[in-house]
Amino acid sequence: MSSQTNFNNFSDTLVSIKNIDKTFNKGSVNEVSLFKGFSLDIINNQFVSVVGSNGSGKTTLLNLICGNMETDTGKIFLKDRNITNLKEHQRAKFIGRVFQDPSKGTCSTLTILENMSLADNKNIGYSLKAGVNKKRKDYYCSQLQLLKLGLENKLDQQVGTLSGGQRQALALLISTMTPIDLLILDEHTAALDPKSSENVMELTDHVIKEKKITTLMVTHNLKYAVKYGDRIIMMHDGKCVIDAAGEKKQTYEISDLLKIFNEISIECGN
Repeated sequence: MSSQTNFNNFSDTLVSIKNIDKTFNKGSVNEVSLFKGFSLDIINNQFVSVVGSNGSGKTTLLNLICGNMETDTGKIFLKDRNITNLKEHQRAKFIGRVFQDPSKGTCSTLTILENMSLADNKNIGYSLKAGVNKKRKDYYCSQLQLLKLGLENKLDQQVGTLSGGQRQALALLISTMTPIDLLILDEHTAALDPKSSENVMELTDHVIKEKKITTLMVTHNLKYAVKYGDRIIMMHDGKCVIDAAGEKKQTYEISDLLKIFNEISIECGN
């Protein structure tokens, strides 16, 4: 198994996780220590794919970064700013997240126009002015055209009537409409049918490259982990057993990842 790569020689580190400890059900018979002195750096403009079995720490890592779960010890920095004690809504100002469930990133009872208007007003104080700025329609249409789904012609359609793939594509766009430092993709294709999953993944890659967004994607799809991004991490038991970037990442194939999965499975007695 490969050990974690050290990227500390880079001066443009965007996210730095330092010596994180995280224990669940502390003091009970079900106590599980997942992270023990875990550290990880993510470089600016990297697209990182994270894979691993259930319970390996993938989703916990995302939750710790996004702030809907607290660390026991250790610190998390974003752009040299200590965000360890910031609440989830405070981190949402500079972290976008797309969830597995397409309904979580959009409001089903509002139209596409209204959803985009809400996203457009992120981090802006509320007032008595209209929530929908119709002067921004052309901008919304130009953003929707990036998706190549024809949604720019459906601004007045309720989002709840869209397909799962369309909603997830819209959620991806909404999460990146305002400037963010980091995009979190939380198994965002897992709930979609194969064709929609492929479409959303292609759109994801296009949007990330178009907007030059540093991205951390957790996925169970090994093909996507190999095909997309410029760094791959495999997690097991709260550790990185593979951490490969650039040319080294490009040498990995699906069969290589499956081999490591099988080795882990044998070690764990599965």
